[in-house]
Amino acid sequence: MAPQILVLISGSGSNLQALIDAQKQGVLKGEIAHVISSNDKAYGLTRAAEASIPFQSHCLKNYYKGTTKDQVEERRVLREKFNEDLAHKIIGIHPDLVVCAGWMLILSPGILTPLEQAGIPIINLHPALPGAFDGTHAIERTWNAGQEGTITKGGVMIHRVIAEVDRGAPVLVKEIELSPHKSLEEYETKVHEVEHVAIVEGTNKVLESI
Repeated sequence: MAPQILVLISGSGSNLQALIDAQKQGVLKGEIAHVISSNDKAYGLTRAAEASIPFQSHCLKNYYKGTTKDQVEERRVLREKFNEDLAHKIIGIHPDLVVCAGWMLILSPGILTPLEQAGIPIINLHPALPGAFDGTHAIERTWNAGQEGTITKGGVMIHRVIAEVDRGAPVLVKEIELSPHKSLEEYETKVHEVEHVAIVEGTNKVLESI
């Protein structure tokens, strides 16, 4: 039986589609067993359905119902409950690998510790080089730095997921040359092209080590 992959998404699912296409082509060294989205309206869920992959949504907004943004402590507790419940869902499916392919929420020890204890590795795709531009808006921040001349290369990495956002050990790194003559839109297009290759290669690399 091929190694089982669970994919976490939040949006359009173009990186999920890259994995689906690789599976259809016989390139992916595993099988996408399940997709979970943090957004119940994400187009990635349609992609999963069209590929006959089981899917479900796990939405933080449902946990926050009845609270307001100024209820900080209440929301912190609910956020941890969200992560703990996600961990239970994943462990119940028991994949060999979890791939964050555009998952837009921070994963706390509330999910990472149970997955580690269950022996389920988790990796993430991030559109920046290791140690550079952690967190959100990485593509735009990289491009801006390139325009300012402070860096000459951006890139994409697949890394292990730890509590420190985007600081896990890199599994795969791909560099992208930055040009002051290229628009943000052009750079973003290039990043996505590289992401679609990297997510397949990075997933395969981890699966080979399991």
